[in-house]
Amino acid sequence: MSQFESQFEENLYQLRREKLAQIAAIGEKLGLTHADSTYPNSFAFTQTIPQLRNLGDPKSGEELEATRIEASLAGRIMAIRVQGKAGFAQLQQGGQRLQIYVRKDDVGEDLFALYKLLDLGDHIGVRGYLMRTRTGELTLHAAPTDGKSAITFLTKAMLALPDKFHGLNDIELRYRQRYVDLFTDTGDFESEPGSSDDNTSSDSPATPDIDPAGATPVQARTAAREVFVKRAAILRAIRNFFDTRGYLEVETPMLHTIAGGAAARPFKTHHNALDIPLSLRIAPELYLKRLVVGGFDRVYEINRNFRNEGVSTQHNPEFTMLEFYQAYANYHDLMDLTQKLITTVAKEVNGTTITNFNGVEIDLGAWEKLSMKDAIIKWWPPEATPAPVVTDFDSIEKFGSALFRLSDAFAKMLVSASVANMPIAHKANFSGKYWVEVNQAHEEPPSPSEKLTTVLKGILGKYIAATFELLAEEHLIQPHIIYDFPLAVSPLSKVKPDEPDWVERFEFYIGGFEVGNAFSELNDPDDQRARFEAQLTERERGDDEAHQMDEDYVRALGYGLPPTGGEGIGIDRLTMLLTGSRSIRDVILFPLMRPHAKSVAAKEEEQEHGESAE
Repeated sequence: MSQFESQFEENLYQLRREKLAQIAAIGEKLGLTHADSTYPNSFAFTQTIPQLRNLGDPKSGEELEATRIEASLAGRIMAIRVQGKAGFAQLQQGGQRLQIYVRKDDVGEDLFALYKLLDLGDHIGVRGYLMRTRTGELTLHAAPTDGKSAITFLTKAMLALPDKFHGLNDIELRYRQRYVDLFTDTGDFESEPGSSDDNTSSDSPATPDIDPAGATPVQARTAAREVFVKRAAILRAIRNFFDTRGYLEVETPMLHTIAGGAAARPFKTHHNALDIPLSLRIAPELYLKRLVVGGFDRVYEINRNFRNEGVSTQHNPEFTMLEFYQAYANYHDLMDLTQKLITTVAKEVNGTTITNFNGVEIDLGAWEKLSMKDAIIKWWPPEATPAPVVTDFDSIEKFGSALFRLSDAFAKMLVSASVANMPIAHKANFSGKYWVEVNQAHEEPPSPSEKLTTVLKGILGKYIAATFELLAEEHLIQPHIIYDFPLAVSPLSKVKPDEPDWVERFEFYIGGFEVGNAFSELNDPDDQRARFEAQLTERERGDDEAHQMDEDYVRALGYGLPPTGGEGIGIDRLTMLLTGSRSIRDVILFPLMRPHAKSVAAKEEEQEHGESAE
């Protein structure tokens, strides 16, 4: 299989190979070896671009000429032109750019010939002194320094950069070729009304700063490099938050004999030496709680999890989570801690609690708390009145009747133009699926270890949680804490003392999706065993995401887990919110992608059926 995507690309590669040979010949003429002429292994630069700007920006052109600040700089060429016996180029280093000026009389005939062989994307080192052009732009004037040459060739870019300065236009290419995206993407900019799109000057290429008309472009999407610099800042802020509160950062296994701690399908593998099946972890929860049993009262882990699930704007099979556990605390304590964490991180990273996501301004310092029951009632559609009351959630019949009203309303809305783009077909079938499961439970007697009421409560709890997702999630744009979940969907949470079918659990939502999940941890070993056994029954009924039995974890609880609150927060989703990124793949350096050939085939098939390719 060829490394080239087209004949044009292959021809261009060959052309640049010939240029590299000419550069090597110039280097050898100057006394360098072939290796040092083509791919030298280092360049001793004296300053970075920010350091040079700090040195030069306070000074006028006359002051720079008088002081003659010498410097050497290395970087990638992002723009270049030659006019007669001189030329300008833009060097990029660390995501920032500085103009260089090269004149034949200063660098010599051989190095000027080398300069004319350079292409966009090449790496070079430049020595010289700071100056200002007639337009006032700070520039490094190439000239020999301390007996060393003005220009050192470092690396040839054998493939062409994207045509424009705004990087890869194809979204899929941005993910596949992140190595290009990182140094070419400057984000998406929308000019203010009346501004000009022409941003060029005689000495420098287009930049997204200030246009000639004086209007400032508005950034609609953060540049790729900035996103990942900010992601690193988020991780630093999180670590600092927990370290200063006495938490211990730990590392737990990523290969598990039992995939536990969450309801998800794992990736499975096999260890040859031990001849045992293993799974990549879906969550570190059970290991972290073992550590609390062992006496680490406050622990956290920033970990990679793997779930064999679909890919969407909010899901990637490999993702990063923060999980933390605090002994002698419950879910109310963690609600307070969560709000402090998110506001603290936002201020440290962005300098404010205000962020913009999907065109909506969100205040990460303003939170609302609702029980799951209250959230369903609040967003119950008026077409399905009356809305259920709190006591309806305890009755199979009453909640089923409410679902019938909901289903009828959605069925009527399905033919209404006012609900275009809503997944009404799914919603219209919702209550039907519920009653199918209820009837099956009556027709198929449970095992001797179960009671029919237990099975029915499990179905009720599952559909209460699903109804919440159906009705409420899309409304949770501003920060919301949703607390008190059905026991049926929370096998590791502590039951509420006064409501045995509900548990002390909360999730927090921002931007319309879940960002974190927390609960008061179940620490009764007998209760935990019973719940694992109930989950095994669910697996037998076809739920392949139901939790497996973990005998060792139950044994660990037998030694005594103190009252503990635990929480998991999605780092990728939090980064989306703090950078305004609309897809999880924008905040993961190398997201999982289907093979290129399959991707092309899928797009062609979608287009044949009149569908828009992703």
